[in-house]
Amino acid sequence: MLVLVGAALAVLSPLFAGRWPAELILHRWRWAWLIWVSLLLQIGLFSLGFAERLAPVLHILTYVAAIGFLWVNRAVRGTLVVAAGALSNGVTIALNGGVLPASAWAQEAAGIVDEGQVVNSGVLDDAVLPWLGDVFAWPEPLPLANTFSVGDVLIVVGVAIVAWAGSRRIGSTAQPTEDAERK
Repeated sequence: MLVLVGAALAVLSPLFAGRWPAELILHRWRWAWLIWVSLLLQIGLFSLGFAERLAPVLHILTYVAAIGFLWVNRAVRGTLVVAAGALSNGVTIALNGGVLPASAWAQEAAGIVDEGQVVNSGVLDDAVLPWLGDVFAWPEPLPLANTFSVGDVLIVVGVAIVAWAGSRRIGSTAQPTEDAERK
């Protein structure tokens, strides 16, 4: 949830400066259904709790779908930064059996308690690439207390780049550049 809120704030951030994220909103995104399937599947996996045996495979497939979407839209400035974050998380999750490794310190700071259920992130014995896991904390008592990774930071920064790269002043009648029209 923390990454979704961060990404939403990144999308809205140009509005706070009197700009609107024109290219983000007006761009004809190719294969947009992939990103929606990926997000809905992740919500289903970790909010509704799919069967434990399916969760690791489906978790990895959500990243494959997201990276596919980002790859076909790579001409948009910022999408490769988002893709680098998704790839960092996706590869780390795949190498750790469907779970992003988390730092015990970060989980404790965020007030996350292991309840033995299917999780997208957790403390693992002998984690592969643990430094790419959830090693940072947005601690309690802050709202949305949670852990996050380098990949998550790249995703939010990339979304901000996408939002700002094609932004225009509110009220501007300027037309998109020729580059934006070709995308």
